[in-house]
Amino acid sequence: MLEDKSIDDPSDPETEEEEEEAECDPVELKKSRNKALTEFRFRVEQAILGHYLLVKRSKRNPPNENIKNDELSIKLWGVPLLPKEGHEGTDIVLMKFLKAKRYKVHEAFTLLRRTLKWRAEFRPDENLEELSPEIDSLWFSSGKDKEGRPLCYTMLGNESQKKLLSAGDDQKCRDYLRWRILSVEKAIQNLNFRPGGTDSIIQIIDLKNATGPAKKEVRLIYNKMMTLVHDHYPGLIYKNLIINVPSWFLALNTLNLRLITQKSRNKFIFVKPSKVTETLLKYATAENILVQYGGLKRENDTEFSTDDKVLEVNIRANATGYIEIPTLEAGVTVTWDVTVVGYEVAYREEFIPDDDCSYKILLQDKKMGESIRNSFYIREPGKIVITVVNGSYAKKKAFYRYKSRPIVPMFMFINK
Repeated sequence: MLEDKSIDDPSDPETEEEEEEAECDPVELKKSRNKALTEFRFRVEQAILGHYLLVKRSKRNPPNENIKNDELSIKLWGVPLLPKEGHEGTDIVLMKFLKAKRYKVHEAFTLLRRTLKWRAEFRPDENLEELSPEIDSLWFSSGKDKEGRPLCYTMLGNESQKKLLSAGDDQKCRDYLRWRILSVEKAIQNLNFRPGGTDSIIQIIDLKNATGPAKKEVRLIYNKMMTLVHDHYPGLIYKNLIINVPSWFLALNTLNLRLITQKSRNKFIFVKPSKVTETLLKYATAENILVQYGGLKRENDTEFSTDDKVLEVNIRANATGYIEIPTLEAGVTVTWDVTVVGYEVAYREEFIPDDDCSYKILLQDKKMGESIRNSFYIREPGKIVITVVNGSYAKKKAFYRYKSRPIVPMFMFINK
């Protein structure tokens, strides 16, 4: 049976760092890391001023003026690397490379040089709009996690992607890999490399319609992508949530992770379809999770925003839960959103006037299979009562929000 899982690696920098923090004196540990950062800053500055950060130092072939100018103004992810420029983000970027190499300055410097060399050849930050809108629309950023990190979505398996890969053309495969890298670069544009700013993302990769494992090109591109992100984007991806995972994918990539990403395997979390909402809620609130994944967020929403308060109610196993929305004022339209984690519940909405002896209006009665939004025009004070029947053997959690506006439905004007 497919399980959602993260693969915790004892050799991961974060795991080792936590163990080191537990064993060492905090003051001495901080001094040691500050010393490593100071040494790394000095080494990077000397390399930039000496014009050998991008190319190896050589007395026989000194760098030309163009290379010198490029190095003096060199930036990574929009942040100047020359420490004496005094940019707030320089130390934050350098620390990502130090942390990736457990504060070993020489190894961090080597990783930085390799990253800059790769970027000079691949140029991932150029022509971010060069791919077709059809392909480009398969990446987007929507919502934030509980710590303010952007949630960045990549949709795999779209027909345009399948056509791109089905031809088996090397150039088309390179274009597809480039699109995947550009997706990461676009996510970086949402970051703020300043003290207290958000300097990492959560990447959500949806495999609902992904191409199967049979195509050699798919496997090669996936492996190459994992390697590039691991080697050249240290610390930028807080978690990779691979959702709607088919069984073949987990079997294939458990081996890939052991071979390719020994030092960052616990950043990959594989989630089967039935656990998508539950897993996303560990990282983000319901109002920041898209409706197609069991949350309340809708793109270009004119009714609600992430600032609107979301309420929560637990529904016991084999029990019925009730949500009441008071409507104390007539002449307004009430709009509400409701979602139940895991769905699979009976769902009913009714309007009940304050005068219980008059009437009730059944708004809808169905089995919930998606997040629900509805609205109702209030002609007299009362309440909206939402009934959720949980027939399963597990407790379920419901999230909802509502608001009232003095809006009259269009049909009332037509009738007049």
